[in-house]
Amino acid sequence: MPERLYRDEAVILRTYKLGEADRIVVILTRAHGQVRAVAKGVRRTTSRFGARLEPFSMVDLQLHRGRALDVVTQVETLHPFARSIAGDYAVFTCASTMVETAERLTADGGDLGTVDSPQQYLLLYGALFALARARHAPGLVLDSYLLRALALAGWAPSCYDCARCGAPGPHAAFHVQNGGAVCASCRTAGAVEVEPGAMALLGALLSGDWVVADASTVRDRAQASGVVSAYLTWHLERRLRSLTLVERT
Repeated sequence: MPERLYRDEAVILRTYKLGEADRIVVILTRAHGQVRAVAKGVRRTTSRFGARLEPFSMVDLQLHRGRALDVVTQVETLHPFARSIAGDYAVFTCASTMVETAERLTADGGDLGTVDSPQQYLLLYGALFALARARHAPGLVLDSYLLRALALAGWAPSCYDCARCGAPGPHAAFHVQNGGAVCASCRTAGAVEVEPGAMALLGALLSGDWVVADASTVRDRAQASGVVSAYLTWHLERRLRSLTLVERT
């Protein structure tokens, strides 16, 4: 039988009220995937670790396995990203979209299944770190995270060669349903014209080429963001609530 107590690093994705004093916390752990657990008494002013269980925070937790929900018994803060993120609306909405995406992609028992949770955890941690430290423009960090999270889930878009026939790129159209860039011969209804700079930006965001991404124009960023949003919505089969709040410039 597995041990009832276990410890892991985690990013807090979401919290829900439970009863008068408790919360349910949804966390993405390094080694145990997505976990839903009860944090007892955290809404009381006397709680020892209520403030440590805020969304976006990276924590070290000890949990006790339960039948339906695990129970949080200890919490130590590793990186309080929430403090930096919550004070900036643009950063906050981008972070909210990231954790909502992570929750969707790593949900146990969901229609998407548990997808490479350790890698998804590390990717989310890196993206939140970049947001909290203002390493790059929030929208760029978000779009890079979304493309790379989808790639880990098996849905990496082609941003250069044709997604259908493999013809060498670059190409001038992107077809969400066909998986990315398409050549003139493979282009069908539903493909959208993408400027060369925006297509190059998509490739840079997917590969993590921040020299190219940071040098991109506002016009190319706006078009690339539209493509990323459409690609994400297609594969998740719904538009994320937090994504509608993201300010694009």
